[in-house]
Amino acid sequence: MELSIETISIMLLISALVAMVARQARIPYTVGLVAAGIVFALVPFAPKVELTKELIFTILLPPLIFEATLYIRWRELLLNLPVILVFAIFGVLLSAALTMFGMMIFAGWALGSAALFGILIAATDPVSVIATFKEAGVHGRLRLLMEAESLFNDASAAVGFAIILILVNGNQLDFMQMLGMTLWTVLGGLLCGALVAGLIIRLTHRTSDHLIELSLSAVAAYGSFLLAEHFGVSGVLSTLTVGILIGNFGLPFSFSDKGRASLMDFWEFAAFISNSLIFFLIGVREASEQLIGALWPICLAILVVILGRAAAIYPLSLLFGKSKLKIKTKHQHILFWGGLRGALALALSLGLPHSIPNRDQIITVTFGVVAFSIFVQGLTMMPLLRRLKVLPHHSEKMEGKVIAKEEVPPDH
Repeated sequence: MELSIETISIMLLISALVAMVARQARIPYTVGLVAAGIVFALVPFAPKVELTKELIFTILLPPLIFEATLYIRWRELLLNLPVILVFAIFGVLLSAALTMFGMMIFAGWALGSAALFGILIAATDPVSVIATFKEAGVHGRLRLLMEAESLFNDASAAVGFAIILILVNGNQLDFMQMLGMTLWTVLGGLLCGALVAGLIIRLTHRTSDHLIELSLSAVAAYGSFLLAEHFGVSGVLSTLTVGILIGNFGLPFSFSDKGRASLMDFWEFAAFISNSLIFFLIGVREASEQLIGALWPICLAILVVILGRAAAIYPLSLLFGKSKLKIKTKHQHILFWGGLRGALALALSLGLPHSIPNRDQIITVTFGVVAFSIFVQGLTMMPLLRRLKVLPHHSEKMEGKVIAKEEVPPDH
C-alpha cells in the first residue's frame, strides 16, 4: 500500500509523541520510532504501509543529505578531507571485503550475494548518534568527521553497489571500464550538484522574498538528486555538493536574513519528518521480517560488520597518527561504534533484482543488522560518550536548539 495523507498524518502524530517520550526518557528518538513502528504493524486495524527503495531514494533521502550538508563548514571540510576520503573510500572497501569473505566462508553465500551485501551494508547512517550529539551539545571536529564521513561513504557504497550489481548480472567489465564508470558516476554527481547550486545561488541573489528562497532550496535538494539519477550518476554526491555550496556560498551572501532563518528551520523540520518516517517504517518492516528464522546469518553478519567497521577506522587512523590530522583514540572509538546502519543500506537491499541469489535472505539479514545498530549501538552511545568524557561540561543551547546549528559564520 502506498502512503496516503491519512497514514502520513497518523505516523507523524505517533512520531511527535514518541519524540516527546524519548526526550523525557533520554533515549534516541529513532529507537523509539522503530519500536513504535513494530507495535503499529502488529495492530490488526492499522493501515498497511511498505518501505520501498523508491520511497527512500526519491522522497526521504534528499532532505536528509541536504540538511546535513548545509552546516558543514567549507574550511573545516577541506582541512579534514584527507581523513574523510580515506575512510569513505578505503574504509568502505575494507569493510565490504571483510564482510563479503565472512558471509562466504561462514554463511555459505555465493560470491555475488556476499559482495552485494558487503558493499551495501558498508553504508553508515549515524542519525541516532548525530541526534545524541545535538542533544548533548557535542560539536566540533568529532561531529564533522562523523557526519561527513557518513555522507561520503554513502556515496562510495552506492557507486560500488552499482558496479558489483552489473558484474553479478553477468555483464563483463574490465578494470578500465570500471574506472571509467566510477569516474563518470562521481564526477557527474559533483558536476550536477555544482550546476544546480550555481543556478540556485544566482536566482536567490535576485530576490529577498523568503518564500521564494525556500522554494528554490527545495528545488536544489530534490532537483540535484533527480537530475543526477536521470543521467545515471550519483544522486547522493549531487545533493551533498549542492548542500555544501549553498550552505557556504549561498546562505551568507545570497539569502535574505529572513530567508536564512526560515531555511534553517524548514530543513531541520524536513529532516525530522524524513527521519521519523524512515525509522517508523523500518519498525513496520521489522515486524514482518522473519528475523528469528534467520538468526544465525544475522548474528554472523552483525559480527563481521562490526569487525569490518573496526578495520575501516583503527588501522586507517594510524595513517594520520604523526600528522596534524591525528584522530584521538577516544574519537576513534566513537567513530567505530557510531557507524550505525540505516536508510541507504535498506534502500539498496530492497532494490535488489529478484534474480539475485539469496535476495530475500540478504534483505532479512540487512534488516537484522540495522535493528542491532539502532537498538544496541544507538542506546549505548550516550553511555559511551560519558565514559570517554566526550560530553561538554554544559550543553550549549539556546531556545531548545544547539547554537552551532543556528549560527552561520560570516566568513568562509
